[in-house]
Amino acid sequence: MAALALVGTSCQKAEEGKAPITKPQITIEGGRLAPEGLWAMGRIGSVKSDIETGWLAYTVSYYSVQENRSTSWIRLCDQFAKEGELEVFDEFVGYEPAWFGSSGWLAYLKGGQLYLRRDKEEVKVEGADDVEGFLLSPMRDRVILIKQVKTVPSTADKYPDLPLATGHMHEDLMYKHWDEWTETAPQPFVCELQIEYYGEGERIKSAKLGECHNILEETAFECPMKPFGGIEQLAWNPNNEEIAYTCRKKTGLDYAISTNSDIYLYNVRTHEERNITADNGGYDTNPSYSPDGKWIAWQSMARDGYESDENRLMAMNMETGEKKFISHFLDTNIDEFAWYNDSVLLGTAVIQGTVHLWAMGLEGWCAKMTEGQFDVALGDVSDHYAYLLRHSMREANEVCKLDIAKALEKIDGYIELTQLTHENDNIYNQIERSTVVPRWQKTTDGKQMLTWIIYPPHFDPSKKYPTILYCEGGPQSPVSQFWSFRWNFMMMSAGDYIIVAPNRRGLPGFGMEWNEEISGDYGGQCMKDYFTAIDEFCKEPYVDKDHLGCVGASFGGFSVYWIAGHHDGRFKAFIAHDGIFNMEMQYLETEEKWFANWDMGGAYWEKDNKIAQRTFANSPHRFVDKWDTPILCIHGEKDYRILANQAMAAFDAAKMRGVPAELLIFPDENHWVLKPQNGILWQREFRNWLDRWLK
Repeated sequence: MAALALVGTSCQKAEEGKAPITKPQITIEGGRLAPEGLWAMGRIGSVKSDIETGWLAYTVSYYSVQENRSTSWIRLCDQFAKEGELEVFDEFVGYEPAWFGSSGWLAYLKGGQLYLRRDKEEVKVEGADDVEGFLLSPMRDRVILIKQVKTVPSTADKYPDLPLATGHMHEDLMYKHWDEWTETAPQPFVCELQIEYYGEGERIKSAKLGECHNILEETAFECPMKPFGGIEQLAWNPNNEEIAYTCRKKTGLDYAISTNSDIYLYNVRTHEERNITADNGGYDTNPSYSPDGKWIAWQSMARDGYESDENRLMAMNMETGEKKFISHFLDTNIDEFAWYNDSVLLGTAVIQGTVHLWAMGLEGWCAKMTEGQFDVALGDVSDHYAYLLRHSMREANEVCKLDIAKALEKIDGYIELTQLTHENDNIYNQIERSTVVPRWQKTTDGKQMLTWIIYPPHFDPSKKYPTILYCEGGPQSPVSQFWSFRWNFMMMSAGDYIIVAPNRRGLPGFGMEWNEEISGDYGGQCMKDYFTAIDEFCKEPYVDKDHLGCVGASFGGFSVYWIAGHHDGRFKAFIAHDGIFNMEMQYLETEEKWFANWDMGGAYWEKDNKIAQRTFANSPHRFVDKWDTPILCIHGEKDYRILANQAMAAFDAAKMRGVPAELLIFPDENHWVLKPQNGILWQREFRNWLDRWLK
């Protein structure tokens, strides 16, 4: 194969030449959260602590609805300057911060370019452009840069005389993925990092790249893996000479039908490598070496083709090759993890509707570190503290820290998290937030299901409220204490609606048996659970049973389309976003065939396959003859996971049936809605549709 050419990523340079978006000042009328208030909130992302200086770096993004764009800022703080509230001593545009050595220098990206910064002095790393991610070596003499590499010839390559032709030509599957035509792949380049200092001091005079080598040179493989993989899929050994990386070494049809990725150990000097997970058939991702380099840990799913298999925390002794299943105690997924010391790891896991931090020892023990009606995400770990992003259905991410040693002791129960940031207090102080209450309900097969009930501000039990059943997507993603900037329960309930959000069958956090009772049975027990959730709650005197709505996206959108043909008059309005309407269309249209094969049980032409035939017999489009309730169909045309013609077909079917319907199509959005003005439009139409039919 000829050498592959590098290509740039225009999205990383979108901010160049424009004034950065700063924190907006907004006045919220009426004390209720509105779309404009939601988009005025700061969105905290990554957190990095520096052990030597005691400084903390975190990112926060602000959006401008008027300009339809955002800016990511990096804030530098002394975390001990004032307990409970960080004091920012530097703030600048950038993302993906990482501390560079022990002298207070910070590495980060801006516009796809790698920079170093200290004391407001910025140094550009020459040659490090069009970068999507980076990882510094322990000695800071090398850096891994993630860049896009061209893997498919363009039309102009084949026909130079047609430079303006826009056709895409492909001869194999995976020609599209998530929201793009698959013509490039992210690949890791190991580069020498040459730093020149002023005299004997620590001030950097210049920085540039030396020799670079592409680990995946002469291939079309991905590392990190699309569409969501990041720099966490690579790791440096503390000896500075070895890199662990994640890769699914497949393309085309082989890639489309398999989830089998592996962890490879790559010698920086000899370029030799070995596969340490060849004995496992499913996803192996996100390697991380212990501080002493004696162990390597990673996340692992056992079964090929099953993207929602139990995500286990595994570890291997680098000397003996012994492997351990570290998280076997939990019977749930490990979402992310980090080493605390040479023998203890910290990881987050969802159990019974909340995501919390757990400590796990190589010797075979585990301990829960946090507790409360909130979720946490792992930001960073130092010698003493875990830096967490805490959020709930009532508040967006804020940076908190946890004293690890005290949390492990737990002499007086769980210790409180110390909240460091208060990014959105200006919003919270102007609104009355909703109340979130857990409720356990008995399902039709005699099991207990956790359902979150979100009550509107100033709830009065003597009144009657229109109520909305929320259908989760995934299909196997939890209804935990998540905060969403689109499916936002504070804003939904602010319209004087009660929200019913069940953890129906097929969601993680309640054991793997519960989690797996959805594959091949989309129209089965999970739908009975939805009816249980709304029917049981409707026994409350404050529920207006004559004005019920049902909403959801992705699998939740499928659920809405399916329920529309089976609800027996329960609901008076539906909203389906990016949902599957026709299962036969979906089987061939979606890009990741392993998902369709596993969840649908096989192809619709396999007439002797009982699971597949049950799946396709339950396709929502087969029950349109029973549709009789107003429905809003929303979809993005850049959604290549579930194509927009699913919503168009559902809308057309409703109109031809004489059912009131509305179609909202976003030509420039994918499976999500990411642009500010589109987000505002989405929220307005969502509320208008519910108000029209439920009030």
